[in-house]
Amino acid sequence: MTIFDPARGRIIDGGGGGRSTFVRLIGVGILAFLVLIVLLNSVTRVGTGHVGVLTLFGRVTGETLPEGLHLINPLKTNNELSIQTQTIKESASVPSSEGLMMALDTSLIYHLDPNQAAHVFQTIGADYEDKVVENNLRSAIREATASHTANALYTGEREAVANEIQKKITDELGPRGIIVESILLRDVQLPATLKASIEAKQQAEQEALAMNFRLQKETQEAQRKRIEAAGVRDFQQIVAQGITPSLLEWKGIEATENLAKSANSKVVVIGNNKNGLPLILGQ
Repeated sequence: MTIFDPARGRIIDGGGGGRSTFVRLIGVGILAFLVLIVLLNSVTRVGTGHVGVLTLFGRVTGETLPEGLHLINPLKTNNELSIQTQTIKESASVPSSEGLMMALDTSLIYHLDPNQAAHVFQTIGADYEDKVVENNLRSAIREATASHTANALYTGEREAVANEIQKKITDELGPRGIIVESILLRDVQLPATLKASIEAKQQAEQEALAMNFRLQKETQEAQRKRIEAAGVRDFQQIVAQGITPSLLEWKGIEATENLAKSANSKVVVIGNNKNGLPLILGQ
């Protein structure tokens, strides 16, 4: 309160200065509080394995933030999307080419392309998995299995079916900013009667292969014996051709000479036998 003193000719302060100082302090406090709020709203954090998509009054600005702390316009909002590898497990009843229904368990492994996160958030939304990924996976599974028989899916063409599903879903999700890593066919369940007939056919094929193997082995053994017999026969023919009467007579003379030179006592019988050689008998 300000008072004019006529005797002294001056203005006397009646204590109003303290109030104005208090008002100034309140103003400074409010201003500091507002600055603090602005600073807090200007700092944002993006978690590990995520990307931040900035929006201004609900409009996607096209800006994206990597993981970590960032200083942004306080009027902008940070919307986090995961770029980590995601897995969707799908169990569905699907038809084969002959119209049989099968239970197929499939896993899709994928992740969001960080370079297209803003586009995905703007065109699809944060719930892109429910909107496009699952639906496209079911469609790709049905299209792929419909072109293969149940027997093929249960036996040797499972990998081919998985590759076909992966190609179809990659063509659909790739342009939309979703990268497909792989497709896994975990299990294929056929009707019990069909499964039993397929297993019986496989067992029969295995038995036929085993029988063919045994027949081939026996054929090879018979061939080996024929070759061995032919060798013995040829040997005997060669030996028989080489044994002539002259050779036998010569061998007889050699034996007689060796026996005659022996120190043992012997009896010599001279006769007109067929080869004309003496018969020497030892005592």
